[in-house]
Amino acid sequence: MRVNLTVNGAAHAVDDVWEGESLLYTLRERMGLPGSKNACEQGECGSCTVYLDGVPVCACLVAAGQAEGRDVRTVEGLAEGTPGDERLDPVQEAFAEAGAVQCGFCTPGLIVQSHDLLERNPAPTDAEIREALAGNLCRCTGYEKILDAVRLAAERKATR
Repeated sequence: MRVNLTVNGAAHAVDDVWEGESLLYTLRERMGLPGSKNACEQGECGSCTVYLDGVPVCACLVAAGQAEGRDVRTVEGLAEGTPGDERLDPVQEAFAEAGAVQCGFCTPGLIVQSHDLLERNPAPTDAEIREALAGNLCRCTGYEKILDAVRLAAERKATR
């Protein structure tokens, strides 16, 4: 089947999508957007988090056909500007600067979820950050650097 959707602001028609195909598979394998990671395929780890019509979802749990006519924003779509001249979102910058990126597998989902938190709450407490990121698992960082990154991103967003 063909799925028509908007991804990171651009309209796309994706052909030969099979009935049970996940949005994650479509994004990574058919559209060449490897940012969202395929870790658990059960919606437990958050590595594949993307925005679907402005709401964070685990792309592994969304059938590609459910995205018909909808808007998807991936971690790649958080950067501003045109390809080759992008400016990272403050959350992306903060994760790199705070050392919240180690193996990188959880990072895209954590960045999307942190971005969503800061859109809704520009000055979250540590408890609010922990609650917002509770569905995202990380095996490498110990989470403290992730908290540092979200705090740093909040500061930067406040001054922009």
